[in-house]
Amino acid sequence: MQNIQIIIEYDGTRYSGWQTQKNGQGLQDIISNAIHQVTKEEVKLNGSGRTDAGVHALGQSANFKTNCSIPVEKIPEAINKFLPKDIVIKEAKKVPDAFHARFSVKGKKYMYIVNNSKYRSAINNNYEYHFNQKIDYKAMKKAAEYFEGTYDFSGFMASGSSVKDTIRTIEKVQIKKREDDRIIFNFTGNGFLYNMVRIMVGTLLDVGVGKIKPEAIPSIIKSKDRTQAGKTVPAQGLYLVEVYY
Repeated sequence: MQNIQIIIEYDGTRYSGWQTQKNGQGLQDIISNAIHQVTKEEVKLNGSGRTDAGVHALGQSANFKTNCSIPVEKIPEAINKFLPKDIVIKEAKKVPDAFHARFSVKGKKYMYIVNNSKYRSAINNNYEYHFNQKIDYKAMKKAAEYFEGTYDFSGFMASGSSVKDTIRTIEKVQIKKREDDRIIFNFTGNGFLYNMVRIMVGTLLDVGVGKIKPEAIPSIIKSKDRTQAGKTVPAQGLYLVEVYY
């Protein structure tokens, strides 16, 4: 039996998130069914973690075990034939038997896109968050530096999570402003709590409009109080870029 890792890109707009859903379309089920069409086996597909409804992925990672004899380099093409156009397998490779897409994770990179122009985009409406207030870009960049490090980020976690260990290490936060008025937020860390990236972006936008001072970020983190951080920005601007092992 082979252990196969696959890298997946998907547009999360039509889906109820990664995980299997009782009511709604979960990406995990759709991809598992496509794998079944190829292997004729009932496989268990392990994802690197959940993405919520509306969240996209450029590099979601998953693994499954199979006795299928299809050459590993041909697996993406075979599975893609049974997937809708908004989901694609970009890569497949053999991995050690002990590899688990979730439990073997060392880190992740997320990206969030904000459209800071006057008007929202009709075409990109499902792929960015329109925020048309004037932003102090330098203040946001200064505030972003305070997120880097190892802290208890429980104040940046949405309710409903069963996670007990809320300590995470954020290795890098980058903010780039493009000429088309898009602001790109990149977050790299060893793990992220429920809605953590979306709350950090909301907090940084509050810094950008002057509601929060950059120097207040350490005390907000230390408070562990969700009400002191910014709002949770919408899901459609969030992308899982890469998973590190």
